[in-house]
Amino acid sequence: MSLLKKLEKSKKLAESMNAEEKMGFSANVGRDPYVDLKADLHKKIVDELKDLKSPEKENRDFIRKHIEQFVESIIETDANYIPRLDRMRIADEIFDEVAGYGPITPLLNDPQISEIMVNGPDQIYIERNGQLELSDVFFRDNDHVMNIIDRIVSPIGRRIDESMPMVDARLPDGSRVNAIIPPLSLTGPVITIRKFFADPLMIEDLIEFNTLTSEMAQFIEACVKARLNTVVSGGTGSGKTTTLNVLSSFIPINERIVTIEDAAELALHQPHVVTLESRPPNIEGKGAITIRDLVRNALRMRPDRIIVGEVRSGEALDMLQAMNTGHDGSLTTGHANTPRDMLSRLETMVLMAGMDLPIRAIREQISSAIDLIIHQSRLRDGSRRITHITEVQGMEGDVIVLQDLFNYIQTGIDQDGKVKGEFKPSGIRPKFIERLEISGYKLSNDVFTKNLY
Repeated sequence: MSLLKKLEKSKKLAESMNAEEKMGFSANVGRDPYVDLKADLHKKIVDELKDLKSPEKENRDFIRKHIEQFVESIIETDANYIPRLDRMRIADEIFDEVAGYGPITPLLNDPQISEIMVNGPDQIYIERNGQLELSDVFFRDNDHVMNIIDRIVSPIGRRIDESMPMVDARLPDGSRVNAIIPPLSLTGPVITIRKFFADPLMIEDLIEFNTLTSEMAQFIEACVKARLNTVVSGGTGSGKTTTLNVLSSFIPINERIVTIEDAAELALHQPHVVTLESRPPNIEGKGAITIRDLVRNALRMRPDRIIVGEVRSGEALDMLQAMNTGHDGSLTTGHANTPRDMLSRLETMVLMAGMDLPIRAIREQISSAIDLIIHQSRLRDGSRRITHITEVQGMEGDVIVLQDLFNYIQTGIDQDGKVKGEFKPSGIRPKFIERLEISGYKLSNDVFTKNLY
């Protein structure tokens, strides 16, 4: 959203502040002695800035300097003494209100914070180094939170109101946002933001974080380059999308990639990428474009690779059919507790497509379409690990045969509460090893035998 539009929204918010709201501000004085002052300054600054020329309104540095000077001049005329550091803080907070995302702007700018959870105006939790903690940040009231939600969702054509009280969105840097408001939320407007790294992680970063070993990384890279169909499974917050991003970095630059997501998050560096994003229904309940619609359309776009951010419904059938009809090397993610559970969920999702297919036919589709399942988990200490790399070997009777190639074996917890464990290969070479070799990727025996069970 442009600074001009943000100023207009800030003006509306400032003008809507009535005596009742100011009484609400006063109730918060125990937490911030300058809350009333900031409310008055905010209104005055918005009125001051609305007369600026359009180019000046789009210049963030100019706006920041203007706000600092204005705050300084207003405070100087006040009889009350306000320390210099507090003046700077007040100016920063007002700038965040006008040109950023209000009180949570510093949290968004902190690289150590990976997740922000706003549970109404008075309770904001953050995840830092894998652990949840309560922050000292707060909003003025529910309307303040609603204003920030609107500022997030409006630029990407989404809306949130009583007729559609929940929404998925994204920030300009790709961070994932979910918002849900009353009457569905009884604690007030709730925002959950999963931040993305400013620079997307590479495979070397995952090795450094001990998410996987260098041998596992070699194997995964060969599988992606050899165009094996891969599913990344795991629970909520386990790092599936980050791993999918890393996998996509192995795709050669001369291939046409079509990505399909609810809210565009993937950050691919290849030059030939087409990004598709689903669309919710309009205010009349019409015009929705689902992931399934986009998957079907992608098949007509001459893709070399199809990457679906997450399969969660009937689009699983279209994805499996694409994998079975020449679109090798497709990638996707799905929620599951184990690789075997991922297959069960795929069966359920195919049935959700409304096709009356026998279970055996569905399993045959799955076993012939998917070559590899990479399962990721978020452990008790907040760390992420790839706990299974599992080959889908085919059907045996009515059962899909899986073979673990690599596992993470947890051995305990140390005195600092950190999970102890080690990665171990099974020592079994996958059945698709010939496909890797034909594609020019010959892996040494050490990849499958180093540090055996």
